[in-house]
Amino acid sequence: MNSADLIGAVWRKSSRSNADRNCVEVAFLNDGRVALRDTKDQGNGQAFTVTSGEWATFTDSLADAEFTRL
Repeated sequence: MNSADLIGAVWRKSSRSNADRNCVEVAFLNDGRVALRDTKDQGNGQAFTVTSGEWATFTDSLADAEFTRL
């Protein structure tokens, strides 16, 4: 992915993010991909993308409590 793919992306952060900015931001791109980045990089770090299907599988897994906090 190049940075041009993210021009105009609208980034969202979880309402559960803490004051230390320890969170991941997500942007839903026009081509259907979902971009993710680390909040603490303040937009200067790397981002990666997943397909909408991969994102749905991940969020469904969260809703089903498939992941547990260690």
